[in-house]
Amino acid sequence: MGKGARRKGPGKAGKRKVRDVFVARPFEGLAAEPELIALREFVPSATASLPLKDAGDRTVTLASVLPVAAAAMVRGESGEILIGMQVQTRSSDISRDLGRALRWALEAEPGQVLSVPDTTSEPQPGERLQDLIDPSAELDVELHSDFNWWLADGVQATGEVAMSLERANAAIMPTERVRPGAYWTLAGDKAHLRWVWPTDENRLLQAMARLSAAGELSLGEGSRYAGSFRAHGLLVPVWDLDPEAHAREWSEPAEQLGARLEAALKSLDDEPLNAAERRARDGLIGRQLTLR
Repeated sequence: MGKGARRKGPGKAGKRKVRDVFVARPFEGLAAEPELIALREFVPSATASLPLKDAGDRTVTLASVLPVAAAAMVRGESGEILIGMQVQTRSSDISRDLGRALRWALEAEPGQVLSVPDTTSEPQPGERLQDLIDPSAELDVELHSDFNWWLADGVQATGEVAMSLERANAAIMPTERVRPGAYWTLAGDKAHLRWVWPTDENRLLQAMARLSAAGELSLGEGSRYAGSFRAHGLLVPVWDLDPEAHAREWSEPAEQLGARLEAALKSLDDEPLNAAERRARDGLIGRQLTLR
């Protein structure tokens, strides 16, 4: 990955400025939406095979982050394509950014790196991730305890990649996948569960308020509902957890909470919130943040 093999993205000569229309929910319509958001926002080191509609015999891997936060790269030894989720720049539509990075990688030579995504070209049909992958496919996410998977077997890191690898390994926090879209993280002396729910925000808040009013929004002893944040059009509830408990100890409580939330969501069709539940909803709204 020498400097000569890097690409800064398509040239800007002759291109006109295109109005950027913000897409609030860029991964809508994809079964993998919760995992894509988690990989983009808070999972430190993870990879997943990308289920393309038509990639021929190419292996395409989606990664939480690549060396020096690159948008895409093609391994020189195997020709494997890697697409990075956590990048330094973005347009108003992350799905389009990823689609363009994937198109670039499918045509790139082994050893080439796309440092930043193309965020300025005029949108073209078939560029979004929804156009390129199987919309019904889930992501089989593999978590890693470090970033050594950046390097192919037998390859030593040098230069920018070596420095990036050292920094990334030093900053990584232990993370485990508890449920689809739900990740346990140990952050120093605190532990959290962040859970991306592929449900309309207002309905999810109502369902959570119903559980909160009934005292059923926690994950049991050693847990506390902390609040939520918005990320790419979905609400991500967060629980504080006992840091002494192992991640696997929260698997069954999370499954039970998920079942309660599903039941509460269904009940909204026939039973509107009562006064206590509406007060609980107002309290939940007061503990929200927004991430783009």
